[in-house]
Amino acid sequence: MTVTTSPTGLPRNLRTRVRSTLLAWFDNTAVDSDPVASRHIDWLRVVPFLALHLGVLAVIWVGWSWTAVLLAAGMYALRMFAITGFYHRYFSHKAFRTSRLLQFAFAVLGATAVQRGPLWWASHHRHHHAHADDEHDAHSPHRHGFLWAHTGWFMARENFSTRMERVKDFSAYPELRFLDRFDALVPLAFSGLLFGIGEWLAHDHPALGTNGPQLLVWGFFISTVVLYHATFTVNSLAHTLGRRRYATRDSSRNNWWLALLTFGEGWHNNHHHFPGSARQGFYWWEIDLTYYGLRLLAALGLIWDLRPVPAAVRLARRIT
Repeated sequence: MTVTTSPTGLPRNLRTRVRSTLLAWFDNTAVDSDPVASRHIDWLRVVPFLALHLGVLAVIWVGWSWTAVLLAAGMYALRMFAITGFYHRYFSHKAFRTSRLLQFAFAVLGATAVQRGPLWWASHHRHHHAHADDEHDAHSPHRHGFLWAHTGWFMARENFSTRMERVKDFSAYPELRFLDRFDALVPLAFSGLLFGIGEWLAHDHPALGTNGPQLLVWGFFISTVVLYHATFTVNSLAHTLGRRRYATRDSSRNNWWLALLTFGEGWHNNHHHFPGSARQGFYWWEIDLTYYGLRLLAALGLIWDLRPVPAAVRLARRIT
């Protein structure tokens, strides 16, 4: 059997695969989804994800400053709100309404969290709710294991593409389709902005003790990786640890410390009981920072029609 090779010495089909994979780092239409190989990870495709984790190690060389640490904390909080309030409660569940301008602004802010575009995120989350913990759920820890639910599922070839049939409402907006197709552009621009701010501070405000590389490592690499694994716990830990108030058909659980870490997403059994609510902490003692932020935006007139939890729903299907 003869294997055709390219001038580089690589088999031609392998060279084509490498080229398409590298292109897919920047243009998601180049992704070749393969439902047959759904549990196969395309390691070359996820090199940027792995590189983000390795980038954290650069803290050994750049050191730290209070400026950098506070920036990292602020970027964690701001982007967590964008993911939980907009990627999740707005784009996935339409729990409130807003203008097209604010919709786009928070789509861009959410994209800085490097969790793909809003259409991809919402489409896979809607699929999760349609098949929560059954054989078609892409990230059920009970079906596929804890590590797969935490990180493995989004590296699988089957899940690289947006499930457009599930987001026909928001895919009507060309600006959202653009963010979804070129989802690397916003994180690259964001990281460049942090580096530039750090260099400016080093030059004009040296007393702050920071610089471009330091703000890049803390504000982007460290903050993003911590944000990653905090949000990923909703797929893994929130389906394994905690208490169940409602008899949902899945294994979702309420977990107070996950709720603190994820700005309210840890009230996951509540959420699976009534996904359309803007509020996931159903009671006053269930801290839901994202909901408080949404209430503030509503008070400012930037969003409206926040969907409440009807009293009858809150009392239904309780586990006794």
